[in-house]
Amino acid sequence: QVQLVESGGGLVQAGGSLRLSCAASGIAFSSASMHWFRQAPGKEREFVAAITWDGEGTYYGDSVEGRFTISRDNAKNTVYLQMNTLTPEDTAVYYCAADGRDGRVYGPPNILPESMDYWGKGTLVTVSS
Repeated sequence: QVQLVESGGGLVQAGGSLRLSCAASGIAFSSASMHWFRQAPGKEREFVAAITWDGEGTYYGDSVEGRFTISRDNAKNTVYLQMNTLTPEDTAVYYCAADGRDGRVYGPPNILPESMDYWGKGTLVTVSS
């Protein structure tokens, strides 16, 4: 059974930072590309960041480019999202997702949620002004 479990969300003031983690189990993690999406109330799920199986390729949505950094540790089956210079517009539920095809990232920056194979339940990030 595949499980993706996000952690690290919470309340932070504008300008602050948070680091999200996603621990994976039941999946060939080192063969999967990993992604972060987010969904704000009343909005569609939005691509945030993605990373190839080996960590060599990283991709970001336009709204987070330069502020967020995705990374992974294949020895720990964990992917991270370092979020800096947060703004209230970053408030959302953040989801970890896996594309288990071949470890590559397809379609950036217009990566569709429908192309993911597995999802976590999400972690809430709230940025206060």
